[in-house]
Parts: sequence; structure tokens; C-alpha cells
Amino acid sequence: MSADELTPPEAARWAARAGLSLDEARHAGVAATAQHIHSVVSVLRELDFGDTPPASVFDAGRRPGVEKHDAAV
Repeated sequence: MSADELTPPEAARWAARAGLSLDEARHAGVAATAQHIHSVVSVLRELDFGDTPPASVFDAGRRPGVEKHDAAV
């Protein structure tokens, strides 16, 4: 899909290509929804996550400033 606005006929063509059949009455709604999703994703792609560690290194039990509680006496 290009950065241009997705038209209802293009939405129907993409749906058919994916094996989905759409009633003609739904073409405009699907096109608008796909365009909205595309605009949100394009904003997310512009974010800089260069200094953000990957999720695999996150440990909820070892957060700075959070006291760890255990039941040992």
C-alpha cells in the first residue's frame, strides 16, 4: 500500500488478494480503517528506540527504586 489514500476499490482488491470476500457496502469502511491503521503505524515508525533495550532484558523483579518483597522469615 502506498502512502496515498487507500480507495474503496483498492481495499476490495487487497482483500480479494488475501482471500477475503467483502460486500461492496463494506469497501469504504475497510478502506478508511486500513488508512487509519497505516497512519498510526507510520507515526510509530518515526520513533527513535535506539537507546531502548530489547524486551528480553526486562525483569519485573529488579526495577530500580522498587523494594523486593519475599515471604522468607
